[in-house]
Amino acid sequence: MDEEYDVIVLGTGLKECILSGLLSVDGLKVLHMDRNDYYGGESSSLNLTQLWKRFRGSDTPQENLGAIREYNVDMIPKFIMANGTLVQTLIHTNVTKYLNFKAVDGSFVYKKGKIYKVPATDVEALKSPLMGLFEKRRARKFFIYVQDYDEKDPKSHEGLDLSKVTAREIISKYGLEDDTIDFIGHALALHNDDDYLDQPAIDFVMRIKLYAESLARFQGGSPYIYPLYGLGELPQAFARLSAVYGGTYMLNKPECKVEFDSSGKAIGVTSAGETAKCKKVVCDPSYLSDKVKKVGKVARAVCIMSHPIPDTNDAHSVQIILPQKQLGRKSDMYLFCCSYAHNVAPKGKYIAFVSAEAETDNPEEELKPGIELLGPTDEIFYHSYDTYVPTNQQEEDNCFISGSYDATTHFESTVSDVLEMYTKITGKTLDLSVDLSAASAAAEN
Repeated sequence: MDEEYDVIVLGTGLKECILSGLLSVDGLKVLHMDRNDYYGGESSSLNLTQLWKRFRGSDTPQENLGAIREYNVDMIPKFIMANGTLVQTLIHTNVTKYLNFKAVDGSFVYKKGKIYKVPATDVEALKSPLMGLFEKRRARKFFIYVQDYDEKDPKSHEGLDLSKVTAREIISKYGLEDDTIDFIGHALALHNDDDYLDQPAIDFVMRIKLYAESLARFQGGSPYIYPLYGLGELPQAFARLSAVYGGTYMLNKPECKVEFDSSGKAIGVTSAGETAKCKKVVCDPSYLSDKVKKVGKVARAVCIMSHPIPDTNDAHSVQIILPQKQLGRKSDMYLFCCSYAHNVAPKGKYIAFVSAEAETDNPEEELKPGIELLGPTDEIFYHSYDTYVPTNQQEEDNCFISGSYDATTHFESTVSDVLEMYTKITGKTLDLSVDLSAASAAAEN
């Protein structure tokens, strides 16, 4: 441990593992440590015994739930956008060779007590029971505009500068109704609340394009993919990448105290009386709690079931978004379900998660609208965790701290945090311009 490193990374959560992989590929000397004896930190996957220990304080789950080791229950459940930045990062680093993916069966949205398949193209809009006949025509015109929009081709802009026009203005141009705006903004563009309406429309339009392109990529019922055996595989895959490029890993290291010089700059990390020197420290909020502030709380329910979610066409894996307005909330609620089809539970078992930004201190009551869509459950665990963002000046203390994982059930916000951190650490932008079609072979249809 007496060597000097370019970067010491603390915590093996997904964000930290992606960063240690990328930095190792760049030729930096990386030491990666974790106080736990397992990979994944907050974003680990637990088997049934670990799940019981964490939420029930005992080691003995019920026998009727099937084989303990066949469970891989994600603590931060998220799907991967098939054409999104995480997939680009996986291909860019060739981490796809360590993982197997499978398409997610369905993407749904909640409206007035019922759930509907999310239409993402002009053809689907015409078939969707979400809208009346005239609204379908208006929505179809909007979808065609989005599909044809090309930043580099002014003809496709229809005279609108999307860096200046707001999302609200572009929506009003097409005369769309409030309920239509609800599902487009929340279930397609995946905005967590309605703040986007008064921001430049370019982000809104590009998010819908990403959804449609991801949907087309594997011709599945949704734009999402998900790794076999759960998300716990992702941090380990990036850890392998780091190791291939010379990164050093140490698990089960107690304390991991960051050391600073007299000017307040991080100069190393001490664990069990040994200090490793470094130029920069990367970590999750739990390692430098005096340099972060609490910004919110996520409430989550983890449910084990013996059936798919009703009204989802018996989908083995599915996302349902409950837009804030439909529930009278300030932000959306998310439902995520996967099953034995993705090797995360024994045959015949399904795992469902209901997540939301906590707006009260009672997760059971708050998550009820999502829980009620599930039907009977075999087991249900409630938990909540605080979310933090860094408050430090990185150029002054050389500490790069990731933000906590949000309530969303997709990875786009997670990866943008990682790419921003990468730029701050290295001073350069990660070039993800890779041939995405090469990845299709890595995905199981």
